[in-house]
Amino acid sequence: MSGDLRTVVRARFPRVARSARTWARGWNRLGEQTAFYVQALVSIREAVVKYKAETHRVVSEMSLGVGALALLGGEVVILLVLTGSAAATTGIFGYVQASSLGVGAITGFFSAYANVRLQLPLVVANGLAATIGAGATAQLGAMRISEEIDALEVIGIRSIPYLASTRVLGGVLVVPPLYCMTFIGSVLMTRSVVVLAYHQGAGGFDHWFNTFLLPRDVLVSGLQCTVQAAIVMLIHTYYGYTASGGPAGVGEAVGRAVRASIVVSITLTFVLSLVLYGKSGDFHLSG
Repeated sequence: MSGDLRTVVRARFPRVARSARTWARGWNRLGEQTAFYVQALVSIREAVVKYKAETHRVVSEMSLGVGALALLGGEVVILLVLTGSAAATTGIFGYVQASSLGVGAITGFFSAYANVRLQLPLVVANGLAATIGAGATAQLGAMRISEEIDALEVIGIRSIPYLASTRVLGGVLVVPPLYCMTFIGSVLMTRSVVVLAYHQGAGGFDHWFNTFLLPRDVLVSGLQCTVQAAIVMLIHTYYGYTASGGPAGVGEAVGRAVRASIVVSITLTFVLSLVLYGKSGDFHLSG
């Protein structure tokens, strides 16, 4: 009787039935993702103990790349280019806005405030999603459709610790030195734009930068980048691990993973900024 009732409901209300099925599939997918994320995080210890060689390989591949990728598209090169572009934009925008008020020398404030609190977490997260994350999704997706993941299970290797946990751990280990490099690069790029392009005094820039730069902000920004790296790698490994539908399905999984990780990183940056700094920005500017 219940089967007949469902059939009647589907026939009479097709849109409601489709909406209910879509909602149920989304809810089930969310549960599967949560279970995968928990298992990947719990299995990090097993990855460190049993799969040290794979972890070292993943870290080296993520940081500098291999072969020609080290010269053209390694994560270090990509993040430096992205950070340089964003920092130059910060310098140009900051000087134009400050000079419109007659205080162009205060541009160092924008570097200490915007670069550290907003720009670096977003650039690092988006750079990881576009390079390391997308590559991990493509690799795992190709292994899934070629049944290599099933072969690992057959020979006694647990696939999630070996493939997902090692990449999550690699992303977390790679971020701190990358953050230090991008932090220095962003400051130098903004300073160069202000000093060389707009002929402002280097001493004035350094004074305002050191005045408004808080060590706590640097630490919080680095921790935020590390957390975002773990989240980005979890998202990308899940979509690659569950890819289906052949090469086209792998490409679709990469697109969905990049979209999801960028949305999550932007939302997380916005929420953490409000929680950590509040509406006032946690500074007082007067004169």
